[in-house]
Amino acid sequence: MSRMLASVNCLEEALLAQAAHVDIIDLKQPKLGALGALEVSLVQKIVTHINKQTPISATIGDLPMQTDIIVDAINKMANTKVDYIKIGFFPSDNWADIINDLKIFTDAGLKLIAVLFADQQPDIQSLTLFSKAGFHGVMLDTMNKSQGSLTQVMPFENIQTFVKLAKQSQLLCGLAGSLRATDIAKLSPLQADYLGFRGALCEGHQRTEKINPAALQTIKAQLC
Repeated sequence: MSRMLASVNCLEEALLAQAAHVDIIDLKQPKLGALGALEVSLVQKIVTHINKQTPISATIGDLPMQTDIIVDAINKMANTKVDYIKIGFFPSDNWADIINDLKIFTDAGLKLIAVLFADQQPDIQSLTLFSKAGFHGVMLDTMNKSQGSLTQVMPFENIQTFVKLAKQSQLLCGLAGSLRATDIAKLSPLQADYLGFRGALCEGHQRTEKINPAALQTIKAQLC
């Protein structure tokens, strides 16, 4: 059974996720894009309060595919001592160079998670590059949240291939992208390590609204 990643944007929501016994508390700001980042000071505050009781991941933002900008953002986020740092790989022809440049972080022991976007026709075969560079995991998400969930924007066979290649490359594997409760039964047979949720946890299923504790508990129960 896949475990649960819950995306939160403040300390209050992080504490709700912790109380619901989610498996990873994911820090992001939905109002700033697909992988909008929280202020580093807020990330640090949440990390301090959670105090290693639940693993925490954090995004570095919707950044241009430029090594210097990405490296600077990773350095700042690493100082917070989050468990995982998520990096969005947006459409670009220089992935290989950036992946190689980020090996300095994996060599230092940082757990980097590469996020690919299903609605941008990512090169799934690139997963071997992340593995060779020492990345800890990969995640399949969506960039445009108005087009539906992951299962609506990518053929099931392609999602299946992504999970299979991630496992073959010994990468932690996550699936996200406007997932709803109804997607759990569809995706569970793939046995991804994590399923990630935000909108399904929020009031009115709107990802920019506050988390609804009842919705949080409902999704968690379906993944037990």
